[in-house]
Amino acid sequence: MKTKDAADFFGSKKKLAAALGISPSAVTMWGDDVPELRQYQIERITRGKVKRNTQAA
Repeated sequence: MKTKDAADFFGSKKKLAAALGISPSAVTMWGDDVPELRQYQIERITRGKVKRNTQAA
C-alpha cells in the first residue's frame, strides 16, 4: 500500500495519522510505502476499502 493512496482516502496525511492515533510526522517517516502492520490496521479501519499489499516482500 502506498502512503499517498492511504492519505488520499482519508483526505490528508494529518487525517490519516489521526485515524491511526499517531503523529503526522510518523506518517511522513514511512516514505512511499506504508509499513506492513499499519497496512493491516488501515484495511481494518476502512473496512476493506483500502487494501493492504498481499505480495510477499
